[in-house]
Amino acid sequence: MRNIRNSELTDRRSAANDAKAALLQAYRAAKEAAEPTQLARQAERQAVAAAREERRINRERVKTEERERAQAEAAEREAAIAAAATAEAEAREAADKNRISRVIEDEAARKAERDRRYANRKARQG
Repeated sequence: MRNIRNSELTDRRSAANDAKAALLQAYRAAKEAAEPTQLARQAERQAVAAAREERRINRERVKTEERERAQAEAAEREAAIAAAATAEAEAREAADKNRISRVIEDEAARKAERDRRYANRKARQG
């Protein structure tokens, strides 16, 4: 009776091993059969990854160009503001100088008139 059980166990073990070997052989055969499609899918993935990287580089380049353009515009605006402030200061200074020169001319004219009146009065007195 023991021999019968052992033979059944041995049969089951050998059947299991045979089944495992058949599965492994089927897996290897399927892998070899699918290799060309796998290579094609891998090549497609690489192409998609390369396109994605190219788009990322283009986005970065566009962002950099936009940032540089914005900085250039800001610098131009600052230069224009500085030039306007300088022109305004120069105009204010010129107006101040003009006003001062008119005041000095008026003062000189008033002094000359006073001196003329004084000379006329002295001439009348004697």
